[in-house]
Amino acid sequence: MAINELYEAMGLTRIVAIDADGRACLEYQAKPQQCHSGGVVQGGFVTGWIDAAMAHAVIARVGENVVPMTLELKVSFLAPARPGAIFAEGWIIKAGRKTAFAEGSLKDADGNLLATASSTLMLADRGRVESAAKAAMENTQ
Repeated sequence: MAINELYEAMGLTRIVAIDADGRACLEYQAKPQQCHSGGVVQGGFVTGWIDAAMAHAVIARVGENVVPMTLELKVSFLAPARPGAIFAEGWIIKAGRKTAFAEGSLKDADGNLLATASSTLMLADRGRVESAAKAAMENTQ
């Protein structure tokens, strides 16, 4: 799946801001198709949105030659996310050569806090990750 297809599947509307200090804000459009009973967005989308914002924050700080791979992720769901504009923010707490620690939040268009997260990410070499993915794809064909 190409990155643009992934963004579309997740409902990414735009990248609001990316800061080289290690902050990112992404806007998503939560769709009714992403909801379960009661019109509440399924938690996997909430988790994915915050995870993506934290990854963008890491890339902003350490550069595009790194793929931030989530080693550990904790999400606290504070209020239901519903269809409409959703803003995921991520920021770096600390980044080393091989590991980064990030936090994030999810808010609705009115600024209501819906979820928070913390993550430990491995900083993998993009070339190695892409080569391994290519080899894996060739082995499945």
